[in-house]
Amino acid sequence: MSAPLADAIRPRTLADVVGQEHILAEGKPLRRIIESGNVQNMIFYGPSGVGKTTVARIIAENCNMSLHKLNGTSASISDIKDVVAEIGQFGTENGILLYLDEIQYLNKKQQQSLLEYMENGDITLIASTTENPYFAVYNALISRSTVFEFKPVSASQLLPAVKRAFRLIAEQNGIDIVAGDDICETIAYSCGGDVRKAMNTVELCVVCGDIKDGKTYITEDSLKLLAQRSNMRYDRDGDQHYDILSAFHKSVRGSDENAALHYAARLIQAGDILPLCRRMLCIACEDVGLAYPQAIVVTKACVDSALQLGLPEARLPIAEAVILLATAPKSNSAYMAMDAALADLQDCDALDFPRHLQNKHFDGNGSDIIGQHYLYPHDFPNHYVKQQYLPDALIGHVYYHFGDNKNEQAALQFRKKLLDQDQK
Repeated sequence: MSAPLADAIRPRTLADVVGQEHILAEGKPLRRIIESGNVQNMIFYGPSGVGKTTVARIIAENCNMSLHKLNGTSASISDIKDVVAEIGQFGTENGILLYLDEIQYLNKKQQQSLLEYMENGDITLIASTTENPYFAVYNALISRSTVFEFKPVSASQLLPAVKRAFRLIAEQNGIDIVAGDDICETIAYSCGGDVRKAMNTVELCVVCGDIKDGKTYITEDSLKLLAQRSNMRYDRDGDQHYDILSAFHKSVRGSDENAALHYAARLIQAGDILPLCRRMLCIACEDVGLAYPQAIVVTKACVDSALQLGLPEARLPIAEAVILLATAPKSNSAYMAMDAALADLQDCDALDFPRHLQNKHFDGNGSDIIGQHYLYPHDFPNHYVKQQYLPDALIGHVYYHFGDNKNEQAALQFRKKLLDQDQK
């Protein structure tokens, strides 16, 4: 059985690696480390199919180290001990490089078993993860390693690799493949920056190609079927999920409705509308707030409609809510006010209530104050009368500051009117 194309076409030198110029170009940090031959413990963080394993192999070959590869989904402590057992044996004079793929799947005890050998230099660890290592990897390993982030490969960087893959298949199988530039570009653009996915798509295209006159033609129709939805790089429980939600929230907050629609569309395309709906409800209160208080009402109606309709129709009320929130005036005054009030609670002991705000109850014979003495605001002009509401320890504390939008400024003017009334 022949090896997958992704393995056959795997780069053997740094010059052949597709993308990752930010760390592998001349003069960049990882490139310098590799060329120095003084390889330290490293963690490669990034999506699948962008070259993490390839670079680890190149490091091992350039440093003449003994390479061992384990996968966190199946590795056990005994597997790690088997690697350690080779220390000092023939072929390991230049050290052992352990490439641990998907390290986030190892439990804390398994990760800790590596620490001793990393400390004394018996093993150099290169671990890879598709999840944020600062959350997924044991802190002691992080502190002993340098983290390098690998990014999705751009379509322009991926295009030469796609053309090379077609040439390699043609040479290996002795066939004539006809794949136009438009076919190669479609593959490069439809694989979401995943080189391995692009190589797999090339292989499938050849298998499904139309054979005429001794040639294999790659057609657009078969390519559309093979590449559909492949540009979606998404994991409901991974970093991508939270990154998209964060990008959506910040785009709405920044009043960029087009960017907000883009990120909302990515969530809709993945069928993940519940987190999107929750985030819109949060935005209506946190970022639009009192600048347009009706935003939460409209957003809630749109969310209810979307959840009742389900996809694909849910995209319509979602779009309405997204555009409304992005184009609405913004104010975080309520959000800041509540956080300030909560912060005060952390600094104060148990606080009493002003006597006149308490629920009516019996005053004992020894009470200093008899009677509640509460002033009922509705008995006064404009339904307002000045009296103490905050506990004694917090008198004068201000949590809410009126925003500079039309609604809050109108409320501010009304407040000034009440204060002027009290001074007369």
